[in-house]
Amino acid sequence: MCIYCESGRVPGAEGSRRDFLKTSMLVGAAAATSGFLAGSAQAQEAPAGTGTEGRRVLIKGGHVLSMDPAVGDFDQADVMINGKLIEAVGPNLDAAGAEVIDAAGMIVMPGFIDTHHHQFETALRSFLADGILVNDGLPANAINYYEYILQKFSMVYRPQDVHINELFGSLAQLDAGVTTVMDVSQIHHSPEHSDAVIQALKDAGRRSVFGYFEGWGDKAKYPMDATRLKTTHFASDDGLLSMIMGGEIYIPGYENAWKLGRELNLPIALHVVGTFGMRPTFDQLAEAGQFGPDNIFIHMTGMSEMAWKKAADAGAHVSLAVPIEMQMRHGMPPIQTALDLGMQPSLSSDVECTMTADPFTLMRSTMTLQRAFVNEKALAGEKEFPALLTSRDVIRFATLEGAKGLKLDKKTGSLTPGKEADLILLDATAINVTPLNHVPGAVVTLMERSNVDTVFVAGKLRKYKGKLLDVDIAKLRGELEASRDFIFQAAGVPRDLFRA
Repeated sequence: MCIYCESGRVPGAEGSRRDFLKTSMLVGAAAATSGFLAGSAQAQEAPAGTGTEGRRVLIKGGHVLSMDPAVGDFDQADVMINGKLIEAVGPNLDAAGAEVIDAAGMIVMPGFIDTHHHQFETALRSFLADGILVNDGLPANAINYYEYILQKFSMVYRPQDVHINELFGSLAQLDAGVTTVMDVSQIHHSPEHSDAVIQALKDAGRRSVFGYFEGWGDKAKYPMDATRLKTTHFASDDGLLSMIMGGEIYIPGYENAWKLGRELNLPIALHVVGTFGMRPTFDQLAEAGQFGPDNIFIHMTGMSEMAWKKAADAGAHVSLAVPIEMQMRHGMPPIQTALDLGMQPSLSSDVECTMTADPFTLMRSTMTLQRAFVNEKALAGEKEFPALLTSRDVIRFATLEGAKGLKLDKKTGSLTPGKEADLILLDATAINVTPLNHVPGAVVTLMERSNVDTVFVAGKLRKYKGKLLDVDIAKLRGELEASRDFIFQAAGVPRDLFRA
């Protein structure tokens, strides 16, 4: 609208043509800026009351990747959310009585699932970027995970450090589209530490599996505190939180943890790493018939063919942290071993002290490493070699297979009517993706966390138009930095930002 026309003022009658042009440009710029800001503010105003009973939200006109063959995929379709559940998926759904979110240009898909993440280490991000798992005697590897992260840093954590590390790490992954995590919290130095983990997972507001792993010191109650924790915090399976028992076989007395976990009807998860010398113990468990469908084996590097076969026959699940396994000398990621035995792995980020916890890195590294192995066989002239992993395969590992491994596939992992609405909208109009030519390929080979536009957890909006909701990141960042400073000082480790 012309402001001069409205006022009846005639430009030029009150000044020179140069003044008029200058004024017009300034007014135009101001109007454009004002309009942009107003539009931006309006766009950021998220629908209220999502995730509550009777509240319906229609996600309209997106490219729908359901990860459920019975539902299918759609070039353009809608997803109806009713309360916390997915009500319907398909084209041209009736929007009557529903808040409409325009998903044009967006890929609508299930939220990602991370089946193994040490979130208590968030304040230690990148500290061990060049490090390996255990000390190999070389001066270059003196700063290693076992001695520094577990034996120095973790020992000085207070419950408040546990809380802010867990909370910030959870929110960061939520921002990246990870709607479910198994948090492997090896920080249970007292019941107060355990309660701090659980409170942080609740405060984050995403779907979380509390992994009750080991703790150290005089006040540690692991594993016997599992009974209190389950009774107090996990008496119902209706909420966003569930529990898994850690059963690390490198810890003396691990048998008690396994026994208690099974008495409490909890899945049992453990790291299985050849670098730690676990193969003999793992073989013994395999031969004794101790494996079951309640087991989640993390890494599975360097294990015997016999143990692998026993794990597959028992219906155990395998969680692979491919970037970390390659980076930290766990052993070569056994992607193909699992696939050859019919085991569909899930993906996990492991430790942010060494590598990012975003799902796009996990998917890309898994696909490219497996294809590198297979392509080498083909180029060597071998007549028979495994099928190449596809982008859809690794998306399935990062969604539905993760849900299956955590025993949550009745609730999440696919856009299936009746499941809870854990879903994400990915911006396919962004400069790093457009023009869109293949949906699974774009997700795996082109996208990163900046493409995560909108996130729902159990029907509740947690991120909208690129911004986390109901979170004061600046305040939490300050708390995390204060925690980091305390941890370094208490552990006696200098903070050298340019350490060789």
